[in-house]
Amino acid sequence: MKIIMLWICLFLGVTSIQAQGYEELISKSYDYLEKKDLPAAEESLKAAMRLEPANPNNFALLTNLGTIQRRQGKLEEAMISYSAALSGHPQNQGILESRASLYAEMGNTEMALNDYSTLLALAPKNEEALYNRGLIYLQQKNYLSAEQDFEKILEVNDKSVRGRVGYAILEKMRGNFDESERIYNYLISELPKDWSLYEGRADLYFMKGKNARAMADINKVFAETTPTAALYVLRGKVKLALYEKPSAAIDFKKAQEMGYDPETIRELIKLCK
Repeated sequence: MKIIMLWICLFLGVTSIQAQGYEELISKSYDYLEKKDLPAAEESLKAAMRLEPANPNNFALLTNLGTIQRRQGKLEEAMISYSAALSGHPQNQGILESRASLYAEMGNTEMALNDYSTLLALAPKNEEALYNRGLIYLQQKNYLSAEQDFEKILEVNDKSVRGRVGYAILEKMRGNFDESERIYNYLISELPKDWSLYEGRADLYFMKGKNARAMADINKVFAETTPTAALYVLRGKVKLALYEKPSAAIDFKKAQEMGYDPETIRELIKLCK
């Protein structure tokens, strides 16, 4: 406990907020969140913990702090906050899930797997954890383990969309394109406004060489929701296949502006020349 208290004192540092009560500072952090003032919310939580570093509720504040820092793009600081929260509550499922997803976001798949596996040892039926761990296994081309996680989801809930999406991605990566398309078509018929399904099917169509169908799905997603960097990359790849190189390059550059891997973008832009 002394080590945790020392870490909190060192990490929180000096605050410009005037001395206020612990509960008042926490309440102010909620007010700032409602106003979307994330830096002020962060500072309020730090001030509260600096005021009472031994308060047993600080693990919850550290969790909230990590999420606020994550939303600001302060991923390393968010990781420190989540880890500090877990140091005193190593079996807290909510914090484990938050840190696991952050590890995955930062590209540290091994640590993400560790946290998801720890979480699933505590809660074997956690659908979110099973799905996300399955996706990581897919990245590693560990198809058997991914299938086991998606199968477990459907055992628990045979109507689970995530379980079926997992299988659609799995079959696509295995090269079973027709089976993957069958799953996507079924899901879209059941959930016609789930735009992520169209994005997944568009990628499948591209892999099958059905570029016109891929573009139709992509255009639908662009029209109905805010496109991701990955979708700009996919549209650029389809445009390349359709010999629309200048337009493809524009999409690739837009994806890079949104944070897509620069090295991947450089290789793709070379194909546009």
